[in-house]
Amino acid sequence: MSDKFRTHAAGLTSPASGGMAVVPSDADELATWSRALYVGVGGSLAVELAEAPEGEVLVLQNVQAGMIYPLRARKVRATGTSAAALVAFW
Repeated sequence: MSDKFRTHAAGLTSPASGGMAVVPSDADELATWSRALYVGVGGSLAVELAEAPEGEVLVLQNVQAGMIYPLRARKVRATGTSAAALVAFW
């Protein structure tokens, strides 16, 4: 079946068109910055957002399992993250 939307430009309100499993790291940025993060196992989530200064960490406490959070993250930090089974969408 063909993609009827291949000629449309993707925007931040468009559905995700790709994704990858996230391994939290204090050093490495995500290969592709996210449009949203899925949390498979709840806990805390420490992220560096796309427009925040380098190294500025935002910790979200008690993120819930099975939820998609609309976060433009460049990094998911290992320190401060207890949530697991994370997926980044773009």
